[in-house]
Amino acid sequence: MIDWGSFLLVLVASLVSACVIVSAYALGIRLLTVSGRTPIVSPAEFTDAITIVSPAEIRKAEKRAAKAARKSPLTDGQKRMALVGAWACFVVSALAVVYGVYLIIGDHVLKMFS
Repeated sequence: MIDWGSFLLVLVASLVSACVIVSAYALGIRLLTVSGRTPIVSPAEFTDAITIVSPAEIRKAEKRAAKAARKSPLTDGQKRMALVGAWACFVVSALAVVYGVYLIIGDHVLKMFS
């Protein structure tokens, strides 16, 4: 027999936690960009990739990011607060993931060591 109440509880909890994790991470990326520290990740070069980004294109993207950072209307204090907010969002996202992993395997691990 299926306990539909528990099933619904797990469904709602997983949807809410997924929304919290994704929203916190997205807000963190947005605040990081607003603070003038645009995350630029050089793409990996694969032999079977459809598009390969050249070093010139990477330099051009870095130059655009630096130009956007210089044009920011925010004061240094506002940029610093945005950076602190970004890291706070990343911490919330990471803690939510770690707590979810603990809920899944935490009791089993604790029983193994006790």
